[in-house]
Amino acid sequence: MKPPTFEYHAPRSVEEALALLAEHGLDAKLLAGGQSLVPAMNFRLARPAVLVDLNRIEELAFIRPVEEGPAAGGVRIGAMTRQRAVERSALVTERAPLIAETMPHVAHPQIRNRGTFGGSAAHADPAAEIPAVLLAAGARCRVRGPDGDRWIPADEFFLGLFATALQPEDLLLEVELPGQGPGTGCAFREIARRHGDYAMAGVAATITLDDVGTIERAHLVYLSVGGAPVAAPGAAGSLRGEKPTPDVIAAAARRAAHEEIEPMEDMHASAAYRTRLVEILTRDALHAAAERARGDRVANGGHRRREGDE
Repeated sequence: MKPPTFEYHAPRSVEEALALLAEHGLDAKLLAGGQSLVPAMNFRLARPAVLVDLNRIEELAFIRPVEEGPAAGGVRIGAMTRQRAVERSALVTERAPLIAETMPHVAHPQIRNRGTFGGSAAHADPAAEIPAVLLAAGARCRVRGPDGDRWIPADEFFLGLFATALQPEDLLLEVELPGQGPGTGCAFREIARRHGDYAMAGVAATITLDDVGTIERAHLVYLSVGGAPVAAPGAAGSLRGEKPTPDVIAAAARRAAHEEIEPMEDMHASAAYRTRLVEILTRDALHAAAERARGDRVANGGHRRREGDE
């Protein structure tokens, strides 16, 4: 199938792209990797009158360390950075391990070769992995609009089904992922019918342990269970002040699955089945995150595991 006719522009700078958005407003659509937009256009589900292709804007493709400020120890990823580049980046593996663990689950290598990190974030598909892990990691997004730059935390950026805080004249420039800090572990888990398919359910988990192995902070964020990435603050909060024992983790997983997450039902899975997946995946992810947090404490000369810490 072929898309409807449209006016095509290929700016070479952020300023030129913003000028085109200001000129055409709601008639314009931004083209990044095109892995979602182009199929939608071919099926006539999207009919932009103007297409603004960002692929020639080299300044939006980068992976850089963050050395100062509240995100020190973290990494910044340009909006037009290919997902495959993020997956293969040693800097991302070192400084944003949750992202590194998640990237191989994003579709297939052919898709990741073209798909962009910022494009997935801006598309805000509730079944996509990147929005969920950005929320779990405490990321923030730098956006430029008619009034200049502004930073939007991930929990304010994702608003609902394919909806973000981006305005029609805004352009996503980059995503900043903060450093994890000592004693922090993370894990990503999902279940799909085939590797690379959309997940029936998935979870991103982070745990931070103090010097005696007690949980200081925890985050749980889910994909493919609602109209946007869905957090479970009650279940995560129930872990604070506790040792990450199997019973404590199992109780948090049950709370998330049966009290906070209300998954939808579709042709791929029933709501009851997704609820069961949420419980299993949460338990597994929390165990892995806790074990990695312990390992980080040991590696950094902090808490050493003692008998009874389990």
